[in-house]
Amino acid sequence: MTAMPKEYLQLIDGYASKKVPKLRVHHVSKTFEQKGHTITALRDTSFDVQDGEFVTILGPSGCGKSTILKIIAGLTEPSSGHVKLNNHQIKGPGSDRGMVFQAYTLFPWLTVGQNIAFGLQLKGIPKKERDDIVAHYLELIGLNGFGNMYPSNLSGGMKQRVAIARALANDPEILLMDEPFGALDAQTRTVMQELLLSVWEKSQKTILFVTHDIDEAIFMGDRVYVMTARPGCLKAEIAVPIPRPREFSVKTSSTFMRLKTEILDLIREESWKAASEVATSGWA
Repeated sequence: MTAMPKEYLQLIDGYASKKVPKLRVHHVSKTFEQKGHTITALRDTSFDVQDGEFVTILGPSGCGKSTILKIIAGLTEPSSGHVKLNNHQIKGPGSDRGMVFQAYTLFPWLTVGQNIAFGLQLKGIPKKERDDIVAHYLELIGLNGFGNMYPSNLSGGMKQRVAIARALANDPEILLMDEPFGALDAQTRTVMQELLLSVWEKSQKTILFVTHDIDEAIFMGDRVYVMTARPGCLKAEIAVPIPRPREFSVKTSSTFMRLKTEILDLIREESWKAASEVATSGWA
C-alpha cells in the first residue's frame, strides 16, 4: 500500500483535533411585533459553548439575553439562523436542555423531593432509582432532611437550590439559567453563586448563564459574552483567566478588577444606547 503524503496526514490530524462545540448559536436573529412596531430583539448573533464550560452572557436590559435562552430551550423559534446542540439542530423543547428561571417555578403542591423527581417520573424511572437520584441531589445542594417539606416552607435561596437540583436530576446536556439569583438579596446571592460553582465543579455540566450583574458574570464564567443594546448581538467575548476553584475573595484581585473595569466600560456604552432608543422611540 502506498503511504499517504505527509501533508494529507497533517490535514486529517487537523480535522480530528478540531473541537466541535457542545452548543453552537449560528447567525440567529429574532423579530416580533409589539404595539404596532416590528422589534428586532436579536440581530445576527453567533457564539459557541464548549462541553463542560461555564459561559455567562451579560448585557443591558432588553438586549435579548433571555430571548437567546428561550430559543436554545426551544420555547421560541428564531426568525433566522439556527442553534445546534451536539451538532443536532434544535427544533423544539427537549429533555437534553434544563432550564432554571429567575422566578421560583416549583410546584407548590409537591414536596421538595417530589419536585426534584418530577421529570424522572415522567421518564418512567423506577421509584428506587428516583429516590437514589433525589437523595444525591439533596446532598449536593445542601438540603438533606428537607425532602418532605413543601416549597412554601423554604426561603428564596432554598427554592432556587431545589430548582437547580430538579434541572440537574434529569441529566441534561446543557443547563440554561436565566438570572436565577436576580430576586435574591445580596448575601444569599453570594452564597448561591459559590454553591452553584461547587455543584458545577462536581457535575461538570455545561452551563449557559444569563445575568445583568458584572461581578457575577466574571466570578462564575470561564468566558463572558457581552451583548450590545437592542437589537442585541455580541459586542465582545472576554476570557476569564482566574484559576478554579474560585472563592469569593477573588473579587478583590487585580485581575478581577481589571476585567470588571473593561466590561463596565462596554456595558455603560450600550446602556446609554438603550436609554437613548427608549427616549427617542416613545415606548419602552
